[in-house]
Amino acid sequence: MDWKAVFEPISLSIQISITASLIVFICSITVAYKMARARFIGKSIVETILLLPLVLPPTVVGLVLLVLLGRRSWIGKAYEAIFNGPLLFTWGAAAVAAVIVAFPLAYRTMKAGFESVDDDLEDSARSIGANEWQVFRFISVPLAKRSLTSAYILGFCRGLGEFGATLMVAGNIPGKTQTIPTAIYVAAEGGNMSMAWTWAGIMILLSFVMLLLSNRITKES
Repeated sequence: MDWKAVFEPISLSIQISITASLIVFICSITVAYKMARARFIGKSIVETILLLPLVLPPTVVGLVLLVLLGRRSWIGKAYEAIFNGPLLFTWGAAAVAAVIVAFPLAYRTMKAGFESVDDDLEDSARSIGANEWQVFRFISVPLAKRSLTSAYILGFCRGLGEFGATLMVAGNIPGKTQTIPTAIYVAAEGGNMSMAWTWAGIMILLSFVMLLLSNRITKES
């Protein structure tokens, strides 16, 4: 067995998932906190848009990203001007796909955590002179840390398992954009079941370990 060929998709998937989950965590913690406290007309519509990738087929998400990241879009043009090459079918495109599909899951989990925090505690902190950042940093985040931890790990696992959108915008280029899910698909389609099961077993093990870690952290918190 070619162990280099085995570990390339694993390494790439982990790199993409770590990058995507960090971006998702930063974005979703900000948006979730604001949405958990905000009251405005059209909030349900905004929230529906934020959660839409959670229920859409990954191929639909991939099709939308294909248009948004293409050479004719302003994003694609800006990327090409800066990096002297297209964004589609690159490592970056795979990371963007992972961010988009992982964000709704992390956002929903974090928002539930922030909504569980008693508003009176935050108001009490404000009444003694705490600013919004201090309320967020020292009251809201510590009290919602179980949800925040779960959101990060779930985002990582979701990014790790992304297939449809990644295949459409990043393709399946060995050593460049081939992740574990796309590698499994190609191996199974080509009849190489031993390689497909090797990657599938590694994917199951990684996901199991991450979820076990999440459960242990949230119980000990």
